[in-house]
Amino acid sequence: MTLTPFETSLYRQLARFFGQHDFALLPEKKQFRKVTPTGFQNVILSPSYYGPTTLLDVNFGCRNEQVEQIAQQFLPTLTDFRPDANTLLISIGKYKQVNPPRYSIRTDSELDSVCAQITDFFTETGFDLIEQSMSLGTLDTILNDNPVQPCPFVYNQTFRCYKGLTVASLTHNPHFLGLIDLYRHQLSRQSQNAYEAMNFDRLVSYLQHYSPN
Repeated sequence: MTLTPFETSLYRQLARFFGQHDFALLPEKKQFRKVTPTGFQNVILSPSYYGPTTLLDVNFGCRNEQVEQIAQQFLPTLTDFRPDANTLLISIGKYKQVNPPRYSIRTDSELDSVCAQITDFFTETGFDLIEQSMSLGTLDTILNDNPVQPCPFVYNQTFRCYKGLTVASLTHNPHFLGLIDLYRHQLSRQSQNAYEAMNFDRLVSYLQHYSPN
């Protein structure tokens, strides 16, 4: 693939830092990724170009392989993209609740400053947050502790219903049956697609008979 000059400079500045934390650069996927025994952690860099200004969105999150192997069977994700699906994903701007949420870059010195801000964030907060979020228990807390409210760590709230219920099953969440009804109701409000209800019911049936052994 062909990188833009901006991407080349961005990756050059960040590669050593992320490499020191065992994150490998995957330029074709526009991210740094660390493979773990239970999935992966990643940082996705998404630039958008507007004349002399580049807006950079920096998302970070993780994938729990067990959760995704189950949930992706019932989601409309294209088959080729399923191995790269995140379980959690949030931008630095959204996590910090800053406005505007994306970095605005016009000069080399501004790029240097943004890269320093990115490395400071992950050193102080980001890496620990991703690491803690890998466990099923923490995923259950993030996805299911307040199920009636949108989850900021998942961009697609429809997918959140599937993944939240999957995690609740794997953690033996005592509210599992209640979450079935709650997420089914949320899906009915979010989508009038009959296939949505059918796929969710298929997931429920699967989880009720699923054994990790």
